[in-house]
Amino acid sequence: MWTFINGDWVEAAKASVHVSDLAIQRGYGVFDFFRTVNHKPLFIDDHLARLKQSASILRLSLPYTLDALKQIILELINRNQLATSGIRITVTGGYAADTYSISTPNIIITQAPLTMDDVFDEKKSIRLITEEYVRELPTVKSINYLMGVYLQQKVKDAGADDVLYVKDSCISELPRSNVFVVTHNNELLTADTNVLHGITRKHILQLASSFLKVKEQPVHIEDVLQAKEVFVSSTTKRLLQVHSVNGNSIANGKPGNVTQQLYQLFLQLEQNNTLQ
Repeated sequence: MWTFINGDWVEAAKASVHVSDLAIQRGYGVFDFFRTVNHKPLFIDDHLARLKQSASILRLSLPYTLDALKQIILELINRNQLATSGIRITVTGGYAADTYSISTPNIIITQAPLTMDDVFDEKKSIRLITEEYVRELPTVKSINYLMGVYLQQKVKDAGADDVLYVKDSCISELPRSNVFVVTHNNELLTADTNVLHGITRKHILQLASSFLKVKEQPVHIEDVLQAKEVFVSSTTKRLLQVHSVNGNSIANGKPGNVTQQLYQLFLQLEQNNTLQ
């Protein structure tokens, strides 16, 4: 499997950076991740724009233009010949002699096989627990997943699947997903602050606006517990309904019609964006 690193094409097993990189020393860096469908990158312009924004906020200078990155990605797809895959672009803090100062970033682009199910599974849902926490610089897609990884044992001990971050009774996000609430008035709510602006989230909001009232606003944990439906979104999940939060079932754990409708609309959008 080919990997791109700092202008070179190398076998994935041989790709490496020096131990002085701030990504290793301090967990400093950004990344973005997107899928390919039928050898085509999905929503690539959205993802590259977010990568640029994340890098800018962390004062990391991208060594390539977005157009140049796109051409590198297309070559990676051609070299590896994986129809359905995940591509990750990592931009590190660079080599730092003092282990603390930003320098010229290293850029690493990897590709790996990915399995996706195109059928909405009404029986598939996730159980969440909550944790009082807000990510540092939440609008940045940082490589720092310290809290998310740390909480995995707590999630497992609770018999849950993931954790929902809450602060002062307002929800924000999951470590790797955005979260949405469908009210009994057929409004779609999602948090407006302390969240990463997911690419799937962006398209869901656009799709939902055609038949729902969409609101980006503070969302309280009580809104979640009293919701008609709750679902999460991400690049690899698309949309996935939430069964319960802290052991409290959402709408008696029944599958949601709005979630299913949005899933089908998103799947159609995905297919349209890979027919070019």
